[in-house]
Amino acid sequence: MGKIPSINEQMDLIRQGVEEIISEEELIKKLEYAKAEDEPVIVKLGCDPSVPDLHIGHAIVLRKLRHFQDLGHQAVLVIGDFTGMIGDPSGKSKTRPQLTYQEVRDNADTYVEQASVILDVDKLKIVFNSEWLGEMTFKDVITLAGHYTVARMLERDDFENRYKNEVPISIHEFLYPLAQGMDSVKLKADVELGGTDQKFNLIVGRNLQRAYSQDPQVIITTPLLEGTDGVEKMSKSYRNYIGITESPGEMYGRTMSIPDTLIERYFEFATEVPPSELSMIKQQLMDKSVNPRDLKRQLAREIVTIYHSEKAALEAEKEFDRIFISKDIPESIEEYRIGPEPVALLQVIVDSGLVSSKREGRRLVEQGAVRLDGEKITDFHYTISVKNKVILKVGKRRFLRLVP
Repeated sequence: MGKIPSINEQMDLIRQGVEEIISEEELIKKLEYAKAEDEPVIVKLGCDPSVPDLHIGHAIVLRKLRHFQDLGHQAVLVIGDFTGMIGDPSGKSKTRPQLTYQEVRDNADTYVEQASVILDVDKLKIVFNSEWLGEMTFKDVITLAGHYTVARMLERDDFENRYKNEVPISIHEFLYPLAQGMDSVKLKADVELGGTDQKFNLIVGRNLQRAYSQDPQVIITTPLLEGTDGVEKMSKSYRNYIGITESPGEMYGRTMSIPDTLIERYFEFATEVPPSELSMIKQQLMDKSVNPRDLKRQLAREIVTIYHSEKAALEAEKEFDRIFISKDIPESIEEYRIGPEPVALLQVIVDSGLVSSKREGRRLVEQGAVRLDGEKITDFHYTISVKNKVILKVGKRRFLRLVP
């Protein structure tokens, strides 16, 4: 392992930005043993690549894995190419649609590439759980299932609620936490990381390790980050996310759209500001003479710097000011060519990628969020033919130059 910090120094870093550690006493013992024996602690993070893109909410637990890497321990990223086909029931009020093997593998490729922005890939061990779960026989599955009762499965809140409300629970959903727990057994994990919504699954892994005569893993959970709407957890399905591969301008703009009530939480969990600076930010938020917008600008710069650079953050801020303070348009706008025949503006918005669907486009038109050269368009049946260049603006930050 080489020279690593003291146990107290390690624990100070590990405790940052976490919700719960089960248990600290066990973790300290594992760290002490690792230091004495010069053997790294095995820290596992499982991810089912159900979506191809990562957002800064996902990054919270990834950064915690990076902390363990920086402390000299062995980080293991488990790609759930097998469990991803089952579908994690965590937080779901109904059975989750199952993905095909190819969908999962395609998503996994982009997941690892994006995670490399945060993790030290050269020191990261990447495994696919199909390596062992795909080899299990039906007899093996029955033996595994014998370690847990239905009653214990129904202790899980989402299962309990669905059962009480007579919402169907498929048998394969009971197998999901067992399959994830088997990952911990196969890897002999010392520590497993996960969001707070994963606590039940992580505990199953801990219990299965005991059943297989292993020292149970320590569980470390990280909080779920609310999205830019300040209500729902960050998710692509809610369109309230900040993607870690988005452009600096988009990332800056989305951060500026969060409610003031989330400024402190985003600083704490979405940036790497030290505890001393975080304490100062909290004091400023309580000071009525300080404009929260100034702190939000600092937050946006911090986030863009993490995923791009300080230079990109300053340029994104300058661009944001030009658009929203000076009421100007961006210097660089993508062009979209339209033929001489009239075409539905709604179709242009969808085909150009400014919105993902006609439904979203209609909603934005009805809200007065679509403009042509500054003129608000309120009719979603509006058609357009372009003789000269015009600027199409959708929402607050999406621009397109229409050309003949």
